[in-house]
Amino acid sequence: MSTKNLLIGAHVSIAGGFDQAIVRAEKIGATCIQIFTKSNRQWYSKPITDEDVVAFLAQQKKSSVQIVVAHASYLINLASANKETAEKSQQALVDELLRCEKLHIPYLVLHPGTSPSTDHESTLLTIAKQINIAFQKAKPKHTTLLLETMAGQGSTVGKTFEELAEIIKHVTVKSHIGVCVDTCHIFAAGYDFHDKKSYHELWKHFDEVIGLEKLKVFHINDSKKELGSFVDRHEHIGHGKIPSTAFKLLMQDKRFVNIPKLLETPKDHDEIEDDKKNLATLTRYSNE
Repeated sequence: MSTKNLLIGAHVSIAGGFDQAIVRAEKIGATCIQIFTKSNRQWYSKPITDEDVVAFLAQQKKSSVQIVVAHASYLINLASANKETAEKSQQALVDELLRCEKLHIPYLVLHPGTSPSTDHESTLLTIAKQINIAFQKAKPKHTTLLLETMAGQGSTVGKTFEELAEIIKHVTVKSHIGVCVDTCHIFAAGYDFHDKKSYHELWKHFDEVIGLEKLKVFHINDSKKELGSFVDRHEHIGHGKIPSTAFKLLMQDKRFVNIPKLLETPKDHDEIEDDKKNLATLTRYSNE
């Protein structure tokens, strides 16, 4: 499979303007990217101007970047039992959806939330209700919200396909809800896909529980920790605990050719060079 046919990229910074994210994407040879549309550690969001949108879309149009994915703020917790946090989270999700609509971004990735409650059914229903309210307010036309698979660290929700399926079940606008699969997270959560047999069993299970049609984006990360560790620690591709065979199977799976595959690997030395090395590894895996 040639590089130009691969939908691969990385999370890149929007420092200096949204259009600069596209410039950075070109430097690493990406055909898709992920960005934050605002600071991921603040509730406040700077308004997006018409000039921002024009510059961003113009830069993308003349680039190799086919798809841009946004990641929602890490502060958002739709499962929170704290009233203030729940309200801020719901308002922030509305804002994130509106920002994506303005920038013509098709996918917004969201961590489902965290909750110490042992009443999982109630927690999942709360998340779905929050999403429904956000959809009612934002009325997204082009942006699909993607629930990310989680590693199961602490009290995070979404470490099993069943949990995500239960949330999706109660979301009223099914056409605007999907899933982002993070390879490090599912590995840490205990999903084994080290060889052909386990790999195909994994996706058979995903299809039965959620449906492959709901899979819209991949986060491609190796894991510093072992299978089933429930610890979320990303590693460079080929340097972690996930066997290279797993990544080769994924990169060569024809079912997923048109699904963006985005790195969230460490930026240890040089951000551009680190991403280029990991993308080169994925490109090699797609041909081996």
